[in-house]
Amino acid sequence: MDLKGRRQSTNFEDRRGKGGGKIAGLGIGGALIVGLLALLFGGNPTEVIQQLGSQTGTTEEYTPTAQEEQLKTFALQILASTEDVWEDQFKRMGRTYRAPKLVIFKGSVQSGCGNATSSVGPFYCSADECVYLDLDFFNEMPKSLGAGGDFAYAYVIAHEVGHHVEHLLGILDKAHSEMANMGETEKNRMSVRIELLADYYAGVWGYHENKMFGSLEDGDLEEAIGAAQKIGDDYLQKRARGQVMPESFTHGTSAQRVKWLRKGLTTGDLRGGDTFSQSYNQL
Repeated sequence: MDLKGRRQSTNFEDRRGKGGGKIAGLGIGGALIVGLLALLFGGNPTEVIQQLGSQTGTTEEYTPTAQEEQLKTFALQILASTEDVWEDQFKRMGRTYRAPKLVIFKGSVQSGCGNATSSVGPFYCSADECVYLDLDFFNEMPKSLGAGGDFAYAYVIAHEVGHHVEHLLGILDKAHSEMANMGETEKNRMSVRIELLADYYAGVWGYHENKMFGSLEDGDLEEAIGAAQKIGDDYLQKRARGQVMPESFTHGTSAQRVKWLRKGLTTGDLRGGDTFSQSYNQL
């Protein structure tokens, strides 16, 4: 992506060194893989956060490296882009966009959804309307998944902001309310619908980001598509367990995630991402 001269969002909070620390029993790489398998890219992180909250370590002084500061600049430029794109899209609907805050942390963090460690991966919490990100996640993507590149990293942020868009439109809260009365399999299927819609919204963002700023370069789309392929439930389960259990899917298969991301990237139509009305098998 060509982001030269692009503005950085000021709507962020840097909590690195504030309540962070080492994750008990796991290095950051191992912790992130647990997060990838348990709840990659957010969705409804509350249950996993509650389970892992006790793993937070002691506060340590933290001085960011030059690479981390570069990643921070990148993240804030992408966040600014989502603000520009979604503000315009909401205005076209006659609505006002309220941007989420990006909270950058190291190791562990206190969110509106509870205590969280880096092991849950990047996540969105609708209770405080914040996107939470440990920048080490970007270093782990190419190492652990073979999915790297700046547009792949941008997709991660855009996906979480996609959950915020779902929240603002009333979709996320309605879905979570319905999930409270569902059995495990149906709850998982609802989660898949939520995640695929966030993938679609990430694609819509990418379409309009390029239309507004002409930032996409050769290979960028392939980076995002490649990342989507590597984070499907079927791919991750087969890699981790050697078998696939469709009833436990919470984020969708690789094919589904690529399908909805690609659809958003090629159409840019906010109204074209209905993952709720069609039958589950057609997703």
